[in-house]
Amino acid sequence: MTFLGTLISWPLAVSQGLIWLWLAIPCTALFILGVYDLIQTRRAIRRNYPVLGNLRFLFELIRPEIRQYFLEDDTNAAPFSRAQRSLVYQRAKQEIDKRPFGTQRDVYGDGYEWINHSMAPIHIADSDFRISVGGADCTQPYSMSVLNISAMSFGALSANAILALNDGARLGNFAHDTGEGGISAHHKKAGGALIWNIGSGYFGCRDERGNFSEEAFTRNATLPQVKMIEIKLSQGAKPGHGGILPGAKVTIEIAEARGVQPGQDCNSPAMHSAFDSPISLMHFIAKLRRLSGGKPVGIKFCVGHPWEWFAIVKAMLETNITPDFVVVDGGEGGTGAAPVEFTDHVGTPLREALRLVHNTLVGTGLRERVKVGASGKIISGFDMARTLALGADWCNAARGFMFAIGCIQAQACHTDKCPTGVATQDPLRQRALVVPDKAPRVANFHRNTLKALAELLSAAGIQHPAALRPHHIAQRISSSEVRLLSAAYPELRPGELLTGVFRHTIYRAAWPMARADSFAPTYDLGDALSRMHAEAVEAAAPAMAHQ
Repeated sequence: MTFLGTLISWPLAVSQGLIWLWLAIPCTALFILGVYDLIQTRRAIRRNYPVLGNLRFLFELIRPEIRQYFLEDDTNAAPFSRAQRSLVYQRAKQEIDKRPFGTQRDVYGDGYEWINHSMAPIHIADSDFRISVGGADCTQPYSMSVLNISAMSFGALSANAILALNDGARLGNFAHDTGEGGISAHHKKAGGALIWNIGSGYFGCRDERGNFSEEAFTRNATLPQVKMIEIKLSQGAKPGHGGILPGAKVTIEIAEARGVQPGQDCNSPAMHSAFDSPISLMHFIAKLRRLSGGKPVGIKFCVGHPWEWFAIVKAMLETNITPDFVVVDGGEGGTGAAPVEFTDHVGTPLREALRLVHNTLVGTGLRERVKVGASGKIISGFDMARTLALGADWCNAARGFMFAIGCIQAQACHTDKCPTGVATQDPLRQRALVVPDKAPRVANFHRNTLKALAELLSAAGIQHPAALRPHHIAQRISSSEVRLLSAAYPELRPGELLTGVFRHTIYRAAWPMARADSFAPTYDLGDALSRMHAEAVEAAAPAMAHQ
């Protein structure tokens, strides 16, 4: 058909006038494409169906957009639902965020959750909920909002995105985590409070060989804008996985922030080199606290082997050195691009991880000394209420704040072709993100989300988020069964783990395996489970014999 069209249209264009070029040129282009399809060897469909076969690849290319805009329902969270995204956009733009005609959720479906309200609701005058972070060894504690911007590096996000987020944090008086990419000029320009995230690459505090540098650390840590220092052990997107930023992407600005050479590969190892055991980690924390002038220092990680977290807690007990805070990153986190296997199947989800961390600190009598932050798909006031009820002192959000500055969930973050300028270093693409317009939206989203949280607390008769407990949240298990989160995630008693009597399997199996001087277990988990099984059989034997 394209050949016939070409054969007929060009003589007509010559004899009847140039108006026929509208047919001749497209037919010629399609004919050339068809010839190429026939001779190429990579695509079987295009060889068998020249020209038409290309439609298959076109539709595959725009499939995410077709699903997102035309096919998916409002509550299908993959990874965030249209309802969740719309809520952020509405709150960021100061638009009406109310919904008519009742809930769209299946209230009798498995997993549905709600907060139990009170017959005696209270009035909360100020929704700017804050907590103080910083223990006895900290001389510069930080009064922190219960909602802050989670770790996203300059390099992963554009310069304009960083500028908008930090200016929004300044306007709303909350904190902005730098991500492990270091403190860039864009972080500093607006003057918003920073949590300096230090990963295994020690960007911003490294020497020429990539090792930790006390001099470089002190230079950045003592900046008034830096309120806390966070040692990143792992992250929800790809726990246990390092990364390399190719030299082609290491611009002069990125190199300056990270303390590396422009144009050279930038390596972020899977492991830290400044410490090699839980005990040396505690001493490293104490060193950073001293070098920073007494600012809060903590750790961030995604829970993996439970005995490694237990080993860190045992090191706290042995050295009497505690981090000022711990941030738990759920396995569902993921602003950074990661291998699919890591995104889908590595890292403990936030609820179980947060509960484990909180309970371990309670069970060892350390909870009052260590504040706990949490991050993992936190969008709404109810997301915050549930997370705080499970043991967090504050929440971090990454993708929610990305939505606030214009992210449309195109999922092109790793391609440098972000259509809204949020996750790209392309200057033409990122110019679409207008900082003076987007920065107030960041502050609006923060303020309106805390206002929504305050309304939930008011309805429940709770004065402050710190009073939330698991029994305040109910969860449907099946169409005929409901239980409180306190039943699903039981609380340990203060100091319980120090008695050596373990009521829960995870502690009975893994707590004795942990050692303060090493992340390696003292024996294999399989051996521990086999021994527990044998003990259970032995304990049940007298009852069986009696029967």
